Amino acid sequence: MASAMTIAAYFDNLVKWKEEILYLREILLSMGLEETIKWGAPCYMYKGKNVMGLADFKSYTCIWFFQGALLKDEKQYLVSGNKDTQAMRQWRFHTMAEIRKAPIKAYIKETMAHFDAGIKIPVKQKTLIVPEELEKALKQNKILSQQWAKLSPSCKREYADYIGSAKKEETRNSRLNKMIPMIIEAKSMHEKYMKK
Repeated sequence: MASAMTIAAYFDNLVKWKEEILYLREILLSMGLEETIKWGAPCYMYKGKNVMGLADFKSYTCIWFFQGALLKDEKQYLVSGNKDTQAMRQWRFHTMAEIRKAPIKAYIKETMAHFDAGIKIPVKQKTLIVPEELEKALKQNKILSQQWAKLSPSCKREYADYIGSAKKEETRNSRLNKMIPMIIEAKSMHEKYMKK
């Protein structure tokens, strides 16, 4: 996934899905949503709240609905990014033809109506369990500790779960050593699977 500090940089860096993303962007902006950059990608706000986002991946491009689980979605266009996602849903597109035929504006209107009515899915915070090996490394490495503190709760959970899920201490340490440079660079653990 392309990642940037500004909207202009994000769109300038797009290669594979540029036409599709720009078309989706036009739709979102035509609905009166405010465009900003969050988490290195375009985020669209309505009345100061995160409503939608755009993303490009290796095999598809998508729109994120931050409260997508509330949408009727009778034709089941929306999917959950992973099993732990409570509210967020994404609509994946593989071709421009799919995007042109999709009733995207109807979904945007529905999600805006939910925000107007104050309807939302409350976020259930999961307890972060930091494995021993990572805890020790954080205490020993000041730079690592400082960068860890800057990560989002979900990003911290990804690292902690990945390192802690290994059964053997040797594997946990091996995973930790691979993850330390990514934590220091403040990268998402899954960034290597996303389009660069």
